[in-house]
Amino acid sequence: MGYEDLPKYAPVETTEPRKQQGRSRPHRRHRRWAFRLVFLAFLAYSLYSYWNPRPLNISVRDGSPKTLNVAKLQQDYAVCAKLRSVPSDPSGPRSKNARWNGSPDTLIKNTTIWTGEAVHGNYSWVSGDVLIQYGLITKVAGHIATAGLSDDTVIHDGTGRMLTSGIIDMHSHTGVDALPNSRGGEDTNELSSDTTPYVRSIDGFNPLDPQIQIIKSGGVTTSLILPGSGNNIGGEAYVLKHAVGPLNGRSEISADDMLADPDRNWRYMKMACGENAKRVYGRVGRHFGPFSRLGEAWYFRHAFEQARSYNQKQDDWCAAADQFGAEAMQDYLPTELEWESLGAVLRGQVYVNTHCYTIPDLEAYIRHTNEFKFSVRAFHHAHETYLVPEILKRNYGGRPPAAALFADNMFYKQESYMGSEQAGKILNENGITPVYVSDNPVLNAQHVVFEAAKAHMYGLPYHVALAGVTSASAELLGLGERIGKVKAGFDADLALWDSDPLSVGATPVQVWIDGAPQFADPVEIKKPAAKPLEKRPEVPAMAEESMSHTDMIITGVTSVLLPGFEELAVSDTPTTILITNGSISCIGTCKSEIATISNPTTLHLQNGHVVPPATALFSHLGLEEISAESDTKDGNNNAESYSSAVQGLSLDLKTLRAAYRHGVTTAVTAPGYRGGGFKGSSVSFRVNAGHALEKHAIVEKKSSVHYSLLPSTRDDKTPSTSSEIAALETKLLHALSLNTSSLPAITSQETLDLLLVLNGTLPLVITAHKADTIASLLSLNSLITSPPHPAPLRLVIHGAAEAHILAPELAAANVPVILAAPYPYSFTWDQRRSLTGAPLTNGTAIDVLRAAGVKLRLGTEEDWQTRDLYLYAGIAQANSGGAISVKEALGLVTGGLFEEKEKATGWIVSEGSVLEGGRVRAVSDGLGGVDVWA
Repeated sequence: MGYEDLPKYAPVETTEPRKQQGRSRPHRRHRRWAFRLVFLAFLAYSLYSYWNPRPLNISVRDGSPKTLNVAKLQQDYAVCAKLRSVPSDPSGPRSKNARWNGSPDTLIKNTTIWTGEAVHGNYSWVSGDVLIQYGLITKVAGHIATAGLSDDTVIHDGTGRMLTSGIIDMHSHTGVDALPNSRGGEDTNELSSDTTPYVRSIDGFNPLDPQIQIIKSGGVTTSLILPGSGNNIGGEAYVLKHAVGPLNGRSEISADDMLADPDRNWRYMKMACGENAKRVYGRVGRHFGPFSRLGEAWYFRHAFEQARSYNQKQDDWCAAADQFGAEAMQDYLPTELEWESLGAVLRGQVYVNTHCYTIPDLEAYIRHTNEFKFSVRAFHHAHETYLVPEILKRNYGGRPPAAALFADNMFYKQESYMGSEQAGKILNENGITPVYVSDNPVLNAQHVVFEAAKAHMYGLPYHVALAGVTSASAELLGLGERIGKVKAGFDADLALWDSDPLSVGATPVQVWIDGAPQFADPVEIKKPAAKPLEKRPEVPAMAEESMSHTDMIITGVTSVLLPGFEELAVSDTPTTILITNGSISCIGTCKSEIATISNPTTLHLQNGHVVPPATALFSHLGLEEISAESDTKDGNNNAESYSSAVQGLSLDLKTLRAAYRHGVTTAVTAPGYRGGGFKGSSVSFRVNAGHALEKHAIVEKKSSVHYSLLPSTRDDKTPSTSSEIAALETKLLHALSLNTSSLPAITSQETLDLLLVLNGTLPLVITAHKADTIASLLSLNSLITSPPHPAPLRLVIHGAAEAHILAPELAAANVPVILAAPYPYSFTWDQRRSLTGAPLTNGTAIDVLRAAGVKLRLGTEEDWQTRDLYLYAGIAQANSGGAISVKEALGLVTGGLFEEKEKATGWIVSEGSVLEGGRVRAVSDGLGGVDVWA
């Protein structure tokens, strides 16, 4: 800047006193006038103060020399307009998508379209074509002629498949909690303070997180990337699309290039109530962070108070600048980066998303919104919202927050213990918007649409469930006129499905983001022609308690898949089943048999199915109720301890009743191990038993011997996987060397159980995911079963995320596999080579293992998943390309631990196939009674 460019200041009067002239009388007159002027000024100030009770605490210039940069003052004054404005949702016509990167025009022909909007009050699928140009949907019509389109237009034949907008996940940590899980890639929570509104998820977002592409393979095009819930105020969130770099139609590999709204109209904030912050910070002797919900409320209110004070300072400055001009200001606009984003929350410029489960947390937070005059956009997890919709309706501003839910992931901590599978249905009926989320990596966001599908199974109307991962989510993000619908003018974010997206096993065959196809050579599963789901029977409020009967009539049965009744597998004509003394006594018209029963109970079904009951293999059922509450658990073994699950069994639990309600009658459970997995002998038991001494409660006191080989199970005694395997080998060889006819008087329970393993009585089950670890176990198996002292060892691999890599070797060694979870993903390093299925991989571990001839069962990682066992089997059947029959699919989750003699007795009755989400209406455990739910 040259001298001539400097600001031109007014001349400064000299401070040298003037010589007094004239007489003293005029001087006294001047004093009287000065007094009058002071009095008038005081009167004016008093009147101003009366009508403007809050004085501006701002310094303005009084003619003294200017020292502030005028240009900077003017820039600050321009900010005042932004501070006073509230964003609006981006909308209106555009010539092109701001993220369009030159991809050619595309015409998607011959599809069945879910537009996301009602026609004449009705939501329905319609046949039609969709034209994409410049990254936008430019036309949706029954038929779009190719004449007049550009020569390079890509024609994609949808072959009648189902087309929706891209799926939107409103709660994800993808990119900030990159997978496989590692300390170096974990950036979810900034735990230097409980109150961190100033941190931003985008600053830790890794666009090369492999999970981004996996999630997109489930049709997910957009996610709200949130900071974690370790803090009460966690920081700013960002809405990103799952298109990364040139291969996905982007100009660069960056988080900024993935922003769903490049103009950043709205901002987003993550907050959290309840257990998490108490757990992280609530330690005696710590000088920051809350210890209780009382403390959390104070931390919230104190932070909002600081933000309100910050806003007031800015508002005072802007008001003074309005009155006197920016150039007259003595100070620059107050700015405090620490409180800027929270100040924006109080100005209504930020959509607040709050992790909040319980009634006291929900009520306290709604109280905060009214005290500090801001609105919460959605409560996340929100397990108890369905109990108090009236509290949500007291949200400041009058608009109740949405509930961002899991469909049936609950009971894992105290906050989730009151959760309901019908929460979405109840909330919708009370005017609260339900949406469905993954909390990736808590749930694999690849399957977030499955959460909406389950919500529909539990009674949520079809269009509300699908909106819960498309249009409703978009509207909550302030992007309801840009994404979430198949409509002209919207971003060309689309998913083409091989079946109805809310059907079991629905898989995209192609995904477009901003008009660019995301998969160059997608794997397609052979399936029947896609068509919309048939309307499900009305699902009433589901009672937890059942009615027990010994004699009853079941009508409307169309399928029976039970041993001894194979000839009645499927029937076009509904038939009747007669139950007497708790057993099936007749299938058919049964008129004469029915005539002999007085006043029988009748269960009328639409499309009734009868199948064997499910068995939960190696969950924690019966040994823990709330996994995060140690008092509700049997506890975990360590390197020095070993136990039998039967001695720690707890029955008549809510988790067991929920499993039974979903057709699980038997569970095989092993003691837990510190760090994860299992250690000890398992027990097989009836999940509906009242206590362990009840007749037939225990099916087998010892079902197997279980160990775990995971990174989390290493300890001081066995600090490596190799040392863990060596220790297991030593134990087996020691037991093998013992003379069983003359054992020491005191022999450990572990050694006695290993002797049962070595004589073939009990299987040896090892939890391991890594293919290399499984290979070492196969070598150990060969050692133990080979001369000079061959033992009939029955090795079973549990977990087995990478077992598909060794499928031929497992089959050759006759080593069965229990996949847990049934559809693993790269959550840990040991699971990094998991198969995620179409459209990325040709099949999953289920397909590869089955094709190789490996004996296979499906287990679970967490207790809540036992309720979905039939659905997991249904996915396997639907996505097998016809290779897995319905009967074989049922065999993946029914019966004992690979032994015919252990096959469970009893049966379940459902309305619709349980493999397709049919609702269980009755369960028989084979002991003489039938439990029936309305």
